[in-house]
Amino acid sequence: MSPLLVSVILSLVSAVAYAAAAIVQERVAAAAGGRTYAPVRNPVWWGAVLLNGLGAALHVAALAYGPLSLVQPLGALTIVFALPMAALFAGRRAGRTAWRGAVMATVGLAGLLSLTGSAESQPLPGTERWLLCAGTGAVVGILFAAAHVVGRSVLRSVILAAAAGVSFGIASVFTKTVAVEWTPGAPLAQWTSLLVLSALAVTGLLLSQASYRGAGLAAPLATVTVVNPVVAAAVGLTLFGETFRYGAAGTVAALICGTVAAGGLIQLTTDRLAASEDSPAVSDRDAPRPQVGQGVDVGAVPGTRPHLEVEMRSRTVAGRS
Repeated sequence: MSPLLVSVILSLVSAVAYAAAAIVQERVAAAAGGRTYAPVRNPVWWGAVLLNGLGAALHVAALAYGPLSLVQPLGALTIVFALPMAALFAGRRAGRTAWRGAVMATVGLAGLLSLTGSAESQPLPGTERWLLCAGTGAVVGILFAAAHVVGRSVLRSVILAAAAGVSFGIASVFTKTVAVEWTPGAPLAQWTSLLVLSALAVTGLLLSQASYRGAGLAAPLATVTVVNPVVAAAVGLTLFGETFRYGAAGTVAALICGTVAAGGLIQLTTDRLAASEDSPAVSDRDAPRPQVGQGVDVGAVPGTRPHLEVEMRSRTVAGRS
Protein backbone atom coordinates (compact mmCIF):
# COMPACT_ATOMS: atom_id res chain seq x y z
CA MET A 1 0.00 0.00 0.00
CA SER A 2 1.41 3.38 -1.01
CA PRO A 3 2.11 6.03 1.65
CA LEU A 4 -0.33 8.38 -0.10
CA LEU A 5 -3.16 5.85 0.17
CA VAL A 6 -2.31 5.23 3.84
CA SER A 7 -2.50 8.98 4.45
CA VAL A 8 -5.92 9.20 2.79
CA ILE A 9 -7.31 6.27 4.82
CA LEU A 10 -5.95 7.66 8.09
CA SER A 11 -7.40 11.10 7.29
CA LEU A 12 -10.85 9.67 6.55
CA VAL A 13 -10.87 7.54 9.71
CA SER A 14 -9.74 10.60 11.67
CA ALA A 15 -12.67 12.60 10.30
CA VAL A 16 -15.06 9.78 11.26
CA ALA A 17 -13.63 9.74 14.80
CA TYR A 18 -14.08 13.51 15.13
CA ALA A 19 -17.65 13.21 13.78
CA ALA A 20 -18.50 10.45 16.25
CA ALA A 21 -17.05 12.52 19.10
CA ALA A 22 -19.19 15.50 18.08
CA ILE A 23 -22.34 13.35 18.01
CA VAL A 24 -21.62 12.05 21.51
CA GLN A 25 -20.89 15.56 22.79
CA GLU A 26 -24.15 16.87 21.35
CA ARG A 27 -26.16 14.08 22.97
CA VAL A 28 -24.47 14.68 26.32
CA ALA A 29 -25.19 18.42 26.03
CA ALA A 30 -28.84 17.78 25.17
CA ALA A 31 -29.28 15.48 28.17
CA ALA A 32 -27.39 17.62 30.69
CA GLY A 33 -29.17 20.26 32.73
CA GLY A 34 -27.81 23.80 32.97
CA ARG A 35 -24.81 25.20 31.10
CA THR A 36 -22.42 22.32 31.65
CA TYR A 37 -18.91 22.88 30.32
CA ALA A 38 -17.28 19.75 31.74
CA PRO A 39 -19.70 16.89 32.52
CA VAL A 40 -16.89 14.89 34.10
CA ARG A 41 -19.32 12.66 35.98
CA ASN A 42 -20.82 11.41 32.74
CA PRO A 43 -18.85 8.40 31.45
CA VAL A 44 -20.29 8.91 27.97
CA TRP A 45 -18.57 12.29 27.77
CA TRP A 46 -15.21 10.64 28.44
CA GLY A 47 -15.91 8.47 25.43
CA ALA A 48 -16.16 11.64 23.37
CA VAL A 49 -12.85 12.82 24.81
CA LEU A 50 -11.21 9.54 23.79
CA LEU A 51 -12.69 9.79 20.29
CA ASN A 52 -11.31 13.33 19.95
CA GLY A 53 -7.90 12.06 21.06
CA LEU A 54 -8.10 9.22 18.55
CA GLY A 55 -8.99 11.65 15.77
CA ALA A 56 -6.04 13.87 16.65
CA ALA A 57 -3.64 10.90 16.75
CA LEU A 58 -4.83 9.63 13.38
CA HIS A 59 -4.52 13.14 11.93
CA VAL A 60 -0.89 13.37 13.07
CA ALA A 61 -0.21 9.88 11.67
CA ALA A 62 -1.74 10.90 8.34
CA LEU A 63 0.62 13.88 8.19
CA ALA A 64 3.53 11.48 8.61
CA TYR A 65 2.52 9.62 5.44
CA GLY A 66 1.09 12.36 3.26
CA PRO A 67 1.41 16.08 2.50
CA LEU A 68 -0.40 18.76 4.48
CA SER A 69 -2.16 19.93 1.28
CA LEU A 70 -3.95 16.54 1.16
CA VAL A 71 -4.53 15.76 4.83
CA GLN A 72 -6.00 19.13 5.87
CA PRO A 73 -8.74 19.28 3.20
CA LEU A 74 -9.77 15.68 3.97
CA GLY A 75 -10.15 16.68 7.61
CA ALA A 76 -12.86 19.10 6.52
CA LEU A 77 -15.09 16.10 5.75
CA THR A 78 -15.93 15.78 9.45
CA ILE A 79 -19.19 17.69 9.13
CA VAL A 80 -20.23 15.69 6.04
CA PHE A 81 -19.67 12.41 7.90
CA ALA A 82 -21.40 13.69 11.04
CA LEU A 83 -24.81 14.34 9.48
CA PRO A 84 -25.53 10.83 8.14
CA MET A 85 -23.94 9.27 11.24
CA ALA A 86 -26.25 11.34 13.46
CA ALA A 87 -29.25 10.23 11.39
CA LEU A 88 -28.17 6.57 11.50
CA PHE A 89 -27.12 6.22 15.14
CA ALA A 90 -29.00 9.03 16.91
CA GLY A 91 -32.12 9.36 14.74
CA ARG A 92 -31.48 13.07 14.10
CA ARG A 93 -31.99 13.85 10.44
CA ALA A 94 -30.80 17.04 8.77
CA GLY A 95 -32.91 18.99 6.31
CA ARG A 96 -31.91 20.23 2.87
CA THR A 97 -30.73 23.59 4.17
CA ALA A 98 -28.44 21.95 6.72
CA TRP A 99 -27.00 19.62 4.10
CA ARG A 100 -26.48 22.48 1.67
CA GLY A 101 -24.73 24.51 4.34
CA ALA A 102 -22.57 21.55 5.39
CA VAL A 103 -21.49 20.86 1.81
CA MET A 104 -20.75 24.54 1.18
CA ALA A 105 -18.68 24.81 4.36
CA THR A 106 -16.75 21.64 3.54
CA VAL A 107 -16.07 22.51 -0.10
CA GLY A 108 -15.06 26.07 0.75
CA LEU A 109 -12.75 24.96 3.55
CA ALA A 110 -11.19 22.16 1.50
CA GLY A 111 -10.52 24.56 -1.35
CA LEU A 112 -9.03 27.14 1.01
CA LEU A 113 -6.72 24.62 2.65
CA SER A 114 -5.64 23.14 -0.67
CA LEU A 115 -4.55 26.60 -1.82
CA THR A 116 -2.48 27.26 1.29
CA GLY A 117 1.19 26.64 0.59
CA SER A 118 3.82 25.70 3.11
CA ALA A 119 7.10 27.28 4.10
CA GLU A 120 10.13 25.69 5.71
CA SER A 121 9.29 24.60 9.25
CA GLN A 122 10.58 27.08 11.79
CA PRO A 123 9.89 27.80 15.47
CA LEU A 124 7.87 30.78 16.55
CA PRO A 125 10.11 33.38 18.26
CA GLY A 126 9.61 33.82 22.00
CA THR A 127 8.22 37.36 21.84
CA GLU A 128 5.74 36.56 19.08
CA ARG A 129 4.84 33.35 20.87
CA TRP A 130 3.69 35.11 24.03
CA LEU A 131 2.03 37.93 22.12
CA LEU A 132 0.09 35.28 20.23
CA CYS A 133 -0.83 33.58 23.51
CA ALA A 134 -2.04 36.86 25.03
CA GLY A 135 -3.99 37.78 21.90
CA THR A 136 -5.63 34.36 21.81
CA GLY A 137 -6.69 34.68 25.43
CA ALA A 138 -8.20 38.09 24.71
CA VAL A 139 -10.11 36.89 21.64
CA VAL A 140 -11.44 33.78 23.39
CA GLY A 141 -12.43 35.86 26.41
CA ILE A 142 -14.30 38.39 24.26
CA LEU A 143 -16.14 35.64 22.40
CA PHE A 144 -16.98 33.90 25.68
CA ALA A 145 -18.41 37.14 27.10
CA ALA A 146 -20.33 37.85 23.90
CA ALA A 147 -21.84 34.36 23.98
CA HIS A 148 -23.39 35.12 27.37
CA VAL A 149 -24.78 38.45 26.21
CA VAL A 150 -26.77 37.26 23.18
CA GLY A 151 -30.28 36.09 23.92
CA ARG A 152 -30.66 33.34 21.32
CA SER A 153 -29.29 29.95 22.33
CA VAL A 154 -28.29 29.14 18.74
CA LEU A 155 -26.21 32.29 18.34
CA ARG A 156 -24.66 31.69 21.75
CA SER A 157 -23.66 28.20 20.70
CA VAL A 158 -22.14 29.36 17.41
CA ILE A 159 -20.08 32.02 19.21
CA LEU A 160 -18.86 29.45 21.73
CA ALA A 161 -17.97 27.14 18.84
CA ALA A 162 -15.99 29.97 17.22
CA ALA A 163 -14.09 30.47 20.48
CA ALA A 164 -13.37 26.72 20.56
CA GLY A 165 -12.12 26.88 16.98
CA VAL A 166 -9.77 29.73 17.86
CA SER A 167 -8.38 27.72 20.80
CA PHE A 168 -7.88 24.62 18.68
CA GLY A 169 -6.32 26.61 15.84
CA ILE A 170 -3.71 28.29 18.05
CA ALA A 171 -3.08 24.95 19.76
CA SER A 172 -2.12 23.63 16.32
CA VAL A 173 0.34 26.51 15.94
CA PHE A 174 1.98 25.69 19.27
CA THR A 175 2.03 22.01 18.31
CA LYS A 176 4.02 22.90 15.20
CA THR A 177 6.41 25.03 17.25
CA VAL A 178 6.98 22.28 19.82
CA ALA A 179 7.48 19.68 17.08
CA VAL A 180 10.16 21.83 15.40
CA GLU A 181 12.08 22.58 18.60
CA TRP A 182 11.74 19.20 20.34
CA THR A 183 14.93 17.13 20.70
CA PRO A 184 15.41 13.70 22.34
CA GLY A 185 18.20 15.07 24.51
CA ALA A 186 15.95 17.68 26.15
CA PRO A 187 12.36 16.39 25.94
CA LEU A 188 11.00 18.91 28.47
CA ALA A 189 12.84 21.97 27.23
CA GLN A 190 9.60 23.31 25.73
CA TRP A 191 7.53 22.75 28.86
CA THR A 192 6.05 26.26 28.79
CA SER A 193 4.81 25.79 25.23
CA LEU A 194 3.50 22.35 26.16
CA LEU A 195 1.63 23.91 29.07
CA VAL A 196 0.07 26.54 26.80
CA LEU A 197 -0.76 23.86 24.23
CA SER A 198 -2.51 21.74 26.86
CA ALA A 199 -4.46 24.71 28.22
CA LEU A 200 -5.64 25.68 24.72
CA ALA A 201 -6.66 22.11 23.91
CA VAL A 202 -8.66 21.74 27.14
CA THR A 203 -10.26 25.16 26.67
CA GLY A 204 -11.29 24.24 23.13
CA LEU A 205 -12.75 20.94 24.31
CA LEU A 206 -14.83 22.54 27.08
CA LEU A 207 -16.06 25.38 24.85
CA SER A 208 -17.02 22.97 22.09
CA GLN A 209 -18.94 20.86 24.62
CA ALA A 210 -20.88 23.94 25.74
CA SER A 211 -21.55 24.98 22.15
CA TYR A 212 -23.73 21.93 21.47
CA ARG A 213 -26.36 22.91 24.05
CA GLY A 214 -29.43 24.33 22.37
CA ALA A 215 -28.01 24.39 18.83
CA GLY A 216 -28.05 20.80 17.64
CA LEU A 217 -25.06 19.23 15.89
CA ALA A 218 -24.43 20.77 12.48
CA ALA A 219 -23.96 24.49 13.19
CA PRO A 220 -21.49 24.22 16.13
CA LEU A 221 -19.51 21.39 14.51
CA ALA A 222 -19.22 23.22 11.20
CA THR A 223 -18.12 26.39 12.99
CA VAL A 224 -15.35 24.58 14.88
CA THR A 225 -14.32 22.67 11.75
CA VAL A 226 -13.97 25.86 9.70
CA VAL A 227 -12.59 28.28 12.30
CA ASN A 228 -9.89 25.90 13.57
CA PRO A 229 -7.84 25.49 10.35
CA VAL A 230 -8.61 29.01 9.14
CA VAL A 231 -7.11 30.51 12.30
CA ALA A 232 -4.08 28.21 12.03
CA ALA A 233 -3.65 29.10 8.36
CA ALA A 234 -3.95 32.82 9.12
CA VAL A 235 -1.16 32.54 11.70
CA GLY A 236 0.91 30.56 9.21
CA LEU A 237 0.46 33.25 6.58
CA THR A 238 1.36 36.11 8.91
CA LEU A 239 4.02 34.61 11.22
CA PHE A 240 5.51 31.61 9.40
CA GLY A 241 5.82 33.14 5.95
CA GLU A 242 3.38 30.76 4.29
CA THR A 243 1.65 31.89 1.09
CA PHE A 244 -1.22 30.91 -1.15
CA ARG A 245 -0.37 28.82 -4.17
CA TYR A 246 -0.54 30.26 -7.71
CA GLY A 247 0.16 33.84 -6.68
CA ALA A 248 -2.56 36.44 -7.18
CA ALA A 249 -4.92 33.93 -8.81
CA GLY A 250 -4.56 31.63 -5.80
CA THR A 251 -5.28 34.50 -3.43
CA VAL A 252 -8.49 35.37 -5.31
CA ALA A 253 -9.53 31.71 -5.35
CA ALA A 254 -8.85 31.48 -1.60
CA LEU A 255 -11.07 34.50 -0.98
CA ILE A 256 -13.84 32.85 -3.01
CA CYS A 257 -13.44 29.60 -1.09
CA GLY A 258 -13.55 31.50 2.20
CA THR A 259 -16.76 33.20 1.10
CA VAL A 260 -18.32 29.84 0.20
CA ALA A 261 -17.35 28.38 3.59
CA ALA A 262 -18.77 31.42 5.40
CA GLY A 263 -21.98 31.13 3.40
CA GLY A 264 -22.29 27.51 4.49
CA LEU A 265 -21.93 28.49 8.14
CA ILE A 266 -24.58 31.17 7.72
CA GLN A 267 -26.97 28.65 6.15
CA LEU A 268 -26.41 26.20 8.99
CA THR A 269 -27.00 28.91 11.58
CA THR A 270 -30.15 30.26 9.94
CA ASP A 271 -31.47 26.72 9.49
CA ARG A 272 -31.07 26.09 13.21
CA LEU A 273 -32.60 29.46 14.07
CA ALA A 274 -35.64 28.59 11.96
CA ALA A 275 -35.90 25.21 13.68
CA SER A 276 -35.75 26.93 17.08
CA GLU A 277 -38.57 29.28 16.11
CA ASP A 278 -40.67 26.30 15.05
CA SER A 279 -39.90 24.59 18.38
CA PRO A 280 -39.92 27.30 21.03
CA ALA A 281 -39.90 24.75 23.81
CA VAL A 282 -36.43 23.69 22.72
CA SER A 283 -35.03 27.14 22.10
CA ASP A 284 -36.29 28.43 25.41
CA ARG A 285 -35.03 25.57 27.56
CA ASP A 286 -32.57 27.90 29.27
CA ALA A 287 -35.28 30.32 30.34
CA PRO A 288 -35.94 30.46 34.08
CA ARG A 289 -39.03 28.59 35.27
CA PRO A 290 -41.43 29.98 37.86
CA GLN A 291 -40.88 28.56 41.32
CA VAL A 292 -43.43 27.44 43.88
CA GLY A 293 -44.95 30.45 45.55
CA GLN A 294 -43.92 32.79 42.74
CA GLY A 295 -46.70 34.66 40.98
CA VAL A 296 -47.29 33.88 37.32
CA ASP A 297 -49.03 36.39 35.06
CA VAL A 298 -51.67 34.87 32.83
CA GLY A 299 -52.93 37.04 30.00
CA ALA A 300 -56.53 37.30 28.96
CA VAL A 301 -57.81 34.61 26.63
CA PRO A 302 -59.29 36.25 23.50
CA GLY A 303 -62.69 35.21 22.34
CA THR A 304 -65.26 32.98 24.02
CA ARG A 305 -64.23 29.60 25.39
CA PRO A 306 -67.43 27.89 26.65
CA HIS A 307 -65.66 24.57 27.24
CA LEU A 308 -62.43 25.94 28.74
CA GLU A 309 -61.57 24.13 31.96
CA VAL A 310 -59.05 25.36 34.50
CA GLU A 311 -57.58 22.99 37.07
CA MET A 312 -56.50 24.61 40.33
CA ARG A 313 -54.09 22.83 42.65
CA SER A 314 -53.06 23.77 46.12
CA ARG A 315 -49.53 25.07 46.66
CA THR A 316 -48.67 22.02 48.76
CA VAL A 317 -49.58 19.52 46.05
CA ALA A 318 -48.01 21.52 43.19
CA GLY A 319 -44.76 21.91 45.07
CA ARG A 320 -44.08 18.21 45.37
CA SER A 321 -41.43 16.69 43.11
